Amino acid sequence: MPEVNLLALYPNPKRDVEWRFKNLTTDQRETAREFGKEFFDGDRLYGYGGYYYDGRWIKVVKKFRDYYSLDSCGSVLDVGCAKGFMLLDFRWVIAGIKVAGVDVSSYALSHAAYDVKPFLALANAKNLPFPDRSFDLVVSINTVHNLELLDCKRAIAEIERVKKKHAFLVVDSYRNAKEENRMRKWNITGRTILSVDEWIELFKEVGYTGDYYWFIP
Repeated sequence: MPEVNLLALYPNPKRDVEWRFKNLTTDQRETAREFGKEFFDGDRLYGYGGYYYDGRWIKVVKKFRDYYSLDSCGSVLDVGCAKGFMLLDFRWVIAGIKVAGVDVSSYALSHAAYDVKPFLALANAKNLPFPDRSFDLVVSINTVHNLELLDCKRAIAEIERVKKKHAFLVVDSYRNAKEENRMRKWNITGRTILSVDEWIELFKEVGYTGDYYWFIP
């Protein structure tokens, strides 16, 4: 269960943490937590500020392919797939690979990329609709921390349950007081925000054996 940064090639935009902190209201935060149009395609204050396909996952997917030795006989699940853009790039990079995705946002799924829409389902990470050991790789990026602590633990246990070989999990976190302050100012949707050490203990508690990394704004 190593810490490994497989997102090193993902674009890392400059984040105006203080601007968001000063302008975000409680009502706007609750709207963002509905994961609807405002979160994906509304004002930047609510979330993405427009979530469109631009091929940014291609380099990351190639890293996944090489690190986990994935090929056309493999299978991958994206927990928190949104509009399915990463899965679209999996199908482009590894022709023939089996893909699946789940998300709680009916808005995102209804606006998913056409080529992967048939492989996506509305579901909560705490109750994945798949049998044990279904996928060679289960990926969940910036998703499970949006659940309350108990459900977050259930979601991570579910990821462990449905993985056949590998899993890669990214969660909001911090290593020191400065990073924690910045995280709590930036965070909109996260309900379980823990330090790096606390996350590692949680992984051990629920029996998670996959890989992991942190989102620290």
